[in-house]
Amino acid sequence: MARKKEYIEGEVIQKAMNVFWRNGYENTSMQMLEKEMGINKFSIYSSFGNKHGVFVESLKSYKFKVNSIFEKFKNASKGIEDIKQFFYDSVMLCSQEGNQKGCFITNTYNEFSESEDKIIKEEMETFMDNLKSLIIEKLKKDTSKDEDTILKQANYLLLAKHGLAAASRVNSQKEIKDYIEITFNNL
Repeated sequence: MARKKEYIEGEVIQKAMNVFWRNGYENTSMQMLEKEMGINKFSIYSSFGNKHGVFVESLKSYKFKVNSIFEKFKNASKGIEDIKQFFYDSVMLCSQEGNQKGCFITNTYNEFSESEDKIIKEEMETFMDNLKSLIIEKLKKDTSKDEDTILKQANYLLLAKHGLAAASRVNSQKEIKDYIEITFNNL
């Protein structure tokens, strides 16, 4: 007879996400996950397959966590001001109590940029494609811009968002604010 789980998967994945967010995938050991999640390796392997499976579930959990700021961004109607607010909201999310520094997605994107891991690459591409589409949608609210300008600005803003996520790990709130303001003054 199968043993009953004595933990809630969502709660242990949240704990695992924080370990990966803090240390990255490569620097996170199974022992670290076991300790942080509060379950043994057998339970981890039984529920998630392996460290990679825990990591993929952690990415999904993070996406769910940031969904509220994406929904706010998606439903806003002020064009470029919406993008700017999204930048501020993203920084605020990562500075909330209990969250790690930087953006878990950006950290993962950077760590796996040279990887052949198809599952992680697909998760990252989907996230980035959705973000870029939303940025393009907001930029199109300014009807004076042609398609080429919109695409260039979307690429610029996507890279600026990566820079912001990296900067939020080490820079002060004042420096972050200045970065965002200058980014949008240049558009």
